[in-house]
Amino acid sequence: MDIIIANETHFKYANDICETIAESAKVRGTGIAKRTPEYIQKRLQNGNAIIALDGDKFAGFCYIEVWGHEKFVANSGLIVHPDYRNQGLAKQIKKRIFELSRKKFPDAKIFGITTGLAVMKMNYELGYKPVTFSELTTDPEFWKGCQTCKNFDVLTRTEQKMCLCTGMLYDPNAKPKTEVKKKPDSKAFQRLKSIKESLLLKRKPK
Repeated sequence: MDIIIANETHFKYANDICETIAESAKVRGTGIAKRTPEYIQKRLQNGNAIIALDGDKFAGFCYIEVWGHEKFVANSGLIVHPDYRNQGLAKQIKKRIFELSRKKFPDAKIFGITTGLAVMKMNYELGYKPVTFSELTTDPEFWKGCQTCKNFDVLTRTEQKMCLCTGMLYDPNAKPKTEVKKKPDSKAFQRLKSIKESLLLKRKPK
C-alpha cells in the first residue's frame, strides 16, 4: 500500500473519491458536505492531499483546506474505500495528512468537524481538543461548504454556534510539542456518541 502526497497524475481518481464519500454518507445516515470531482482535482493539483493506492486501485484519501489567510487549515474528506476498511488505513492517512499540514502550514491551527466517533479518537491522539464552533474559522466560505449537508438547518437555526458535528482543534502554540498525548477516554467518547445518536433519532420522522 502506498500512502503518498497526491498530484495531477491522480486526477483519474477524483470521481472514485467523490462517489466513495457520497456512498459512505448514505450508509452511515449522517450529514456530509458533497464535493465535486473538480473540487477534488484542485486539491490534488496544489499538493494539499494524501491518497492511498493499492497498485492502481484507489484505497483512501484526505485533503487540506486553507482558511483565514492560512491562520486555519482543515483536514477534510477522510475516506477509505469499502474494500480496505477495518485495516487501520484511515488512521495512517489521518496521520500523514496531519504531518503534511504541519509541514506546509506550521503556524496554522488545524481543525475539523465530524460526527464520527472513530475520527474523534484519531484527532484526540494527534493532539486535537473538542471546542465550540466559535473557536473555529469564521471564514464564510468554509461554512458555505456545509450547505449540502442534510443537517445544515441545525447549523442555521443555532446561528452557526452548534450542529450534530463536533468541532475539534489542534493549536500548535497551546502546549509543548514534546508532550506525550494520553489515550482518549473511551467512556467519554461513548457518552458523546450516545448524545449524538439521540439527536439523530429526534430528527427522524415519526
